[in-house]
Amino acid sequence: MTKLAAGKPAPPGAHYEGNGVNFTLFSANAERVELCLFDDEGNEQRYDLPARSGDVWHGFLERARPGLRYGYRVHGPWDPAAGHRFNPAKLLVDPCAHRVEGEAIDHPLFHGGFAAPDPHDNAGIALKSVVVNEAFDWEDDAPPRNPWGKTVIYEAHVKGLTYLHPDIPEAIRGTYRALGHPVMIAYFKRLGITALELLPVAHFASEPRLQRLGLSNYWGYNPLAMFALDPRYASDPDRAQQEFCEAVKALHKAGIEVILDIVLNHSAEVDLEGPTFSLRGIDNRSYYWIRENGDYANWTGCGNTLNLSHPGVVEYAHQCLRHWVETYHIDGFRFDLATVMGRTPHFDARAPLFEAIKNDPLLSAVKLIAEPWDVGEGGYQVGNFPPLFAEWNDQFRDASRRFWLAKDLSLGRFATRFAGSGDVFRRSGRLPAASINLVTAHDGFTLRDCVCFSHKHNEANGEENRDGTNNNHSNNHGTEGLGGSLYVIERRRDSVHALLVTLLLSQGTPMLLAGDEQGHSQHGNNNAYCQDNALTWLDWEKANDGLTTFVATLIHLRQQVPALTQNAWWEEGDGNVSWLNKDAQPLSVQEWEHGSGHLQILLSDRFLITLNNTDKVTEIVLPDGEWRAVPPFAGEDNPVVVAVWHGPAHGVCVFRRS
Repeated sequence: MTKLAAGKPAPPGAHYEGNGVNFTLFSANAERVELCLFDDEGNEQRYDLPARSGDVWHGFLERARPGLRYGYRVHGPWDPAAGHRFNPAKLLVDPCAHRVEGEAIDHPLFHGGFAAPDPHDNAGIALKSVVVNEAFDWEDDAPPRNPWGKTVIYEAHVKGLTYLHPDIPEAIRGTYRALGHPVMIAYFKRLGITALELLPVAHFASEPRLQRLGLSNYWGYNPLAMFALDPRYASDPDRAQQEFCEAVKALHKAGIEVILDIVLNHSAEVDLEGPTFSLRGIDNRSYYWIRENGDYANWTGCGNTLNLSHPGVVEYAHQCLRHWVETYHIDGFRFDLATVMGRTPHFDARAPLFEAIKNDPLLSAVKLIAEPWDVGEGGYQVGNFPPLFAEWNDQFRDASRRFWLAKDLSLGRFATRFAGSGDVFRRSGRLPAASINLVTAHDGFTLRDCVCFSHKHNEANGEENRDGTNNNHSNNHGTEGLGGSLYVIERRRDSVHALLVTLLLSQGTPMLLAGDEQGHSQHGNNNAYCQDNALTWLDWEKANDGLTTFVATLIHLRQQVPALTQNAWWEEGDGNVSWLNKDAQPLSVQEWEHGSGHLQILLSDRFLITLNNTDKVTEIVLPDGEWRAVPPFAGEDNPVVVAVWHGPAHGVCVFRRS
């Protein structure tokens, strides 16, 4: 049998060198590592990795080429109480594999064992890692580097965004290729968004529980191979990399950045009853947070939690991020349950992974967005991430909904959120763009459902409506469901407009959920993670084009307001903002603390936003000057408004000073 040469301890994974392939695998506690190669008939050859540098095992196979299928069998102690679960009967996916073939089915052969290692070999059904050649002609591609102050994010699912689009060729609907299709580029440009944020595209699996229910993981927050692009979103799985790169290239040419939602907090191996795909069998003790009894610390709610304080795992995560930027020209990341990234185990803004990102010239130059919580003790960390990070601001979401839908929020608290949540983010040199303002996201109600449902309706998820949050701050306006009287429909429309104005004309970085600009509904399901069907796919033929135009006009208006685009905190008297009551007078202390219903916000001394969240038409006196309502609230030829706005119930309007 041919022996492997020693090779090198870097780069991570399997790297084609032109005359062969270099293989590396991190495992601090392994005693022996076998590289297993497979031919087209599934025949297996095994080679010991001959060298070890620190905790990285490595070897070089001469004349090996891209397309080679491989996996690992890792030998070591079976000591569950100490966190060790080595079992060489199980073929393991390379954590740094750039491509994975096969299906992660719910099958007993994937389980590594309980009290003792399971002796049954699973190579016949196991997923295989694949050596790839990632050469791609990027030509003159360059990152748009859109400034934070000009950034408007559009959060979308690769499949759901285009799967039902009638103007995209049927063969590529719901794929990477569709993202860069001229029809979608034109749509993004019409909207005016500057960044497309994609739900996870790294190779993921459906949880065994979902498979038993006949469901699948649609969102993709269950990662199996973090370096590998998921081929299910490719029109040709053998060309997934090329398709994705071509889409990124087309988006960049249009000035649109691509941000990836990435899951560096848990893996698809779930809890101890879950499958052994990769990390559990490679070095369970190092990769996961292990409790004293050998079980996992489940700070993610997904069964396990990655230990991103371990040097080897930090390097794994660090190199994963570099891979996406270097190979796919990604412009930034949104980190799911990002508190895990800073756990030591307590949250620390100077945790090892944060420091590695800060000190890396490549990663510190891209956009970094944290979902600033996990489900563990001390997991809510909004405002506490290091300065390089922006953060999802759930306080903005809740305040916006409470102000317009529940009507139980004071003007002062609403204004604080509208002004970039300085009480949360104005520290350590951070700027207003650190607040990622959202009214909705993939997780929760759509915007239309916020105004049509007062309660979640998640029965289709198979958990008897127990899943998903009950704290929605929604309002069905008197009728549960999408139907209702003309009066109800009009009130819902007004509420949608008001929420969109709040989102798109506030200080901070707005994030729009794909479909909200079309009136998309999930029929009250606020946790549609397992619904890969028409419930979640955007129905372009039923899209509300008037609402789309409304959103596009607001986004383009936003780019004209210096107070919103300069990304600087508003200071008293700087001309950026004035807060006025319905009589055009500065708000009193009483009005700030206890007032509600009416507010005027003067931005850059020439843009005026008037708000009436009461149930009655209210006369609102405008500040001195001649004011003209601007699109989408009036046409270009509308007459000058002399002095008073007759604000409809739940109404909002924007004026420009002549």
